[in-house]
Amino acid sequence: MTSPTWTPESWRSKPIRQAPAYPDGVVLAAAEDGLRRSPPLVFAGETRELKASLARVATGEAFLLQGGDCAESFDAFSADSIRDSFKVLLQMAVALTFGGACPVVKVGRVAGQFAKPRSEAMETVGNRALPSYRGDIINGHAFDEVARVPDPKRMFKAYSQSASTLNLLRAFAQGGFADLQRLHQWNLGFVATSPQGLRYERLAQRIDEALAFMAACGISSDTVASLGQTAFYTSHEALLLPYEEALTRVDSLTGDWYNCSTHMPWIGERTRQLDGAHVEFCRGIKNPVGVKIGSTVTPDELLALIDALSPENEPGRLTLIVRMGADKIGAALPQLVRAVAREGRSVVWSSDPMHGNTMKAASGYKTRRFDRILAEVRNFFDIHRAEGSHAGGIHVEMTGLDVTECTGGGQAISEEGLGERYHTQCDPRLNGSQALELAFLLAEELKAERDMRRSALPAVAD
Repeated sequence: MTSPTWTPESWRSKPIRQAPAYPDGVVLAAAEDGLRRSPPLVFAGETRELKASLARVATGEAFLLQGGDCAESFDAFSADSIRDSFKVLLQMAVALTFGGACPVVKVGRVAGQFAKPRSEAMETVGNRALPSYRGDIINGHAFDEVARVPDPKRMFKAYSQSASTLNLLRAFAQGGFADLQRLHQWNLGFVATSPQGLRYERLAQRIDEALAFMAACGISSDTVASLGQTAFYTSHEALLLPYEEALTRVDSLTGDWYNCSTHMPWIGERTRQLDGAHVEFCRGIKNPVGVKIGSTVTPDELLALIDALSPENEPGRLTLIVRMGADKIGAALPQLVRAVAREGRSVVWSSDPMHGNTMKAASGYKTRRFDRILAEVRNFFDIHRAEGSHAGGIHVEMTGLDVTECTGGGQAISEEGLGERYHTQCDPRLNGSQALELAFLLAEELKAERDMRRSALPAVAD
């Protein structure tokens, strides 16, 4: 049960980082009150279903695919962009399911990923300094004094766009768009002509053959619902706590508190202080939660975090999202995996190979090298294999748009080419071709893990 000392607002008594300084407390209180009276965006039963699926990931029976925008934008909001990112996630899931021969739990960074932590409170351009852009839910991206003032009324627009996004995603996931018989239609135009798109088409043809055989046996999307629809969940960083608290509700069936702004909130690397407001808020809600883990965390710190966020050691409750960088993960992660295993803690281990590999190109663009992303993923799997643990998931910033924000990959995007289609307002994202290339690598890793487990089984006598 939730600790009796916890309430949805008990975080307010704790130290807080990355919180905007709203200039008018009365306007903020009115915005929070309006959100409290608004319908929930997700429902407790959905989050329980996700937790049950994540419990299978924790035991090595499934794999977590978590991906989406670095930060959603009010101006870039469109049905087409939502659809195209959903298509890429479906393609990635197909590659993982077929190659790894295991179920894939699909979670989008969407319908609420509007707030971003910042390294500095102020941003300087020339000789002018203004408050940093913290995501559209807080302030505007334009570099002017009016836009950069935190405005609590922006929470209503974030709520509205999240509701619209969820409606569309539910229609895509349950209304036939995700039917496996349509998997050729998921290939985006610019991806279809790439090496990864061609590889996907070959995979799709093999699946077509399997589906035709199953249909001949009487098994199709008309007779088995899971072939014609899919479970899809949402997640975002629980950074702006006034918004998260206002959308936290008591479940009428269990009496437990759920954050109904998203299925799976996570705590960022900058806000995971054990005595901090973000850990305090997340420890009391019953959602499955994640926490970002960087290279500086010690085994004792990690175990204390696990105890705070998952005191009942419930499978599926806690996902550790490892974001260390290709050069640091080899030294930092093994001791953490050993400590968690030694203490018998049930967690999902997921790799975020994006944030630890961010750099600034000579052109001034913030970017990520695709080879470094792949290197961290390989290291992540190698470490878990060596420790007898399960590499359970991937967490990536990606988009269905044909962007040029990360260098390398099959398209061989160069530093000089970053400016061609660099559209992100915060961090660089993988485009559809790069995301699919990553999925094929993951499928190979999952297949290797499956083969290793099979070889470890005792031989069966004739």
